[in-house]
Amino acid sequence: MSLSALDADFLRAVVMRNSGNHVDSARDYLFESRLQPVLRDRGFDSLEQLVAALRMDAGAHLQRSVAEAMTINETSFFRDSATFDLLRQELLPALIAARRDKRALRFWSAASSSGQEACSLAMLLREHFPALASWKVEIVGTDISAAMVDRSRAARYQRIEINRGLPARLLLKYMVRTGDEWEAAPEIRSLCSFFQRNLCDPAPRTESFDVILLRNVLIYFPADTRRRILLDVHRAIAPDGVLLLGMSEQPRMESHWQTVLSPRTVWYKPVPTS
Repeated sequence: MSLSALDADFLRAVVMRNSGNHVDSARDYLFESRLQPVLRDRGFDSLEQLVAALRMDAGAHLQRSVAEAMTINETSFFRDSATFDLLRQELLPALIAARRDKRALRFWSAASSSGQEACSLAMLLREHFPALASWKVEIVGTDISAAMVDRSRAARYQRIEINRGLPARLLLKYMVRTGDEWEAAPEIRSLCSFFQRNLCDPAPRTESFDVILLRNVLIYFPADTRRRILLDVHRAIAPDGVLLLGMSEQPRMESHWQTVLSPRTVWYKPVPTS
């Protein structure tokens, strides 16, 4: 039996309420495939049983499980290579010069999925900025999905994931073969830490990052949620920090973010606010 329009509307509301993500009605077919793990874990035979349990107020944990399962977990190593070229050639040298007295850098990989973005950044730092080995460097990855956070912490990837964007020389230098998988080397894993977090939840006021990568995720939020997230990110970024979005994303908040053009891509710097 196919999911009824009423049940699909209800599931979309659950996802929106618990993650802020908007599931377009044209993609209702995704409920059938992505919620299968939730059905198995809970012993449900159908989406109709799941919806019935949710309607009976089965608890916040079940609602969060549904929202996490519907999260888009698309990522790859060195995704959008122009962004990493910009970091290597322009942005990181400037930040390193500005932090030469403090000797510390913090990065935030938001909506980090299974951790390839954070690992790519760690490889970039080890490969091209060896002087940072004596600095305090932290790459924080966050994702709404507990399963993705666990995968990121394990830092183990299958061949098909390795083949998506990871150059052979970096594979041999920074990854270790473990059976049918590849695991990030200790020098890469030591730079990265991963935590579960919903982007719609306010960041701790004590957080401050020099570089924030919020890439290819804002497109899944409605306009008001995007604005709230970008305001929160503005509070969490250093005054001279760098915000990197997906290639098709723009803040459209001139009062808070200034667009900086480069030959192949763009980045954003925070505008001071009173």
